[in-house]
Amino acid sequence: MSTDASVVAPTQLEVELGYFTLERVGGQISYTTPDLVLNYGLVNAVEIVGEFGIEQPQETGDVADPGLFLKAVLRPGVLQGAGGISVAMEAGPLLPSTKEGERGVGFEGLGIASGRWSDLTFHLNAGGGVDRSANDPFALWGAIVELPAFESVRVVGEVNGESTRGQSPVVSALLGAIWNVRSAAIDGGVRRGLTPAAPDWELTLGLTFSFSTPEFFAGIKERER
Repeated sequence: MSTDASVVAPTQLEVELGYFTLERVGGQISYTTPDLVLNYGLVNAVEIVGEFGIEQPQETGDVADPGLFLKAVLRPGVLQGAGGISVAMEAGPLLPSTKEGERGVGFEGLGIASGRWSDLTFHLNAGGGVDRSANDPFALWGAIVELPAFESVRVVGEVNGESTRGQSPVVSALLGAIWNVRSAAIDGGVRRGLTPAAPDWELTLGLTFSFSTPEFFAGIKERER
């Protein structure tokens, strides 16, 4: 899925928890719960990103799409409180999955640009790499637009595409909303496949929150006294 050209502050940990993703492919329904992304600020303008999901098509569970990436802001812009386009890059290994045929190691690199026009915020992604199954090259792209709807609520539209050598392209579109509640954000959406290789439908629900790791561990030590 696409991302924006921003990173968390040093020592901050951002948790993106996908509570539930329901997917329908050719009449078969599977679900992923949880889907977890951790973003940790290493230094100014640089974070490390770890992600994975637990996919449960029937009674078994597989670790799906694990990866470890380094993300850096190359040009501060509107997302950093400055003017102009924010530019970032993200790259790292695609780690082995427990799914059959996906137990190798791959690589992915992504360029990201974010900007704002009036009330509309947009994020553009483009990149590629080699997959974990057979080290076949792939290309991926995506676009996100966000528009304020009500106080603390944004409407989000997203289009993503991925094309791997020897396989049919996967293209899908999402329409959803993000509700900011204090220091957290709740998101939900409906995704529709636009090509035969994409899932027919997906329903998603997630939660994002962040905290300072030094303050978190200091609080634990204080309670242990």
